[in-house]
Amino acid sequence: MHYWLMKSEPDVFSIDDLQERPGHTTHWDGVRNYQARNMMRDDMSVNDLVLFYHSSCKVPGIAGIALIARAAYPDFTSWNPESEYYDPKSSAGNPRWYMVDVKSVRKFKHLLPLEELKKHEALHDMPLLRRGNRLSIMPVSKAHWDYILALAGRNNG
Repeated sequence: MHYWLMKSEPDVFSIDDLQERPGHTTHWDGVRNYQARNMMRDDMSVNDLVLFYHSSCKVPGIAGIALIARAAYPDFTSWNPESEYYDPKSSAGNPRWYMVDVKSVRKFKHLLPLEELKKHEALHDMPLLRRGNRLSIMPVSKAHWDYILALAGRNNG
């Protein structure tokens, strides 16, 4: 079992959007960073748990928990010329990009804000909190996962 944090801009795709999908499940497409792609393709497994993070918004933070519902497979949006994620160097026969399916586990009653996370010494070495880390997908240690769930429990009663 691995733990992850996956970022999404809530005005593009929020945890509420995920919960509205059939089966509370959808594909996580559009990742166009090789390091993030490699983590999805090589390291994510079905039933790994995910912190669903709202980014690039007024109050960024962890909005809830999801899980990996389907292991990595080619991101078909990359070979669709009408998609905003089109990549002419990617094709069905030679995919460059991958995606996973995610399923909502639960939405927190209250967002766990980035500013709150920064206050906790136990999280100081978490990749999310490191300066310059802009990846949309990052691993989360078991210790950080447990600590964050304890914080969320206090904030979300």
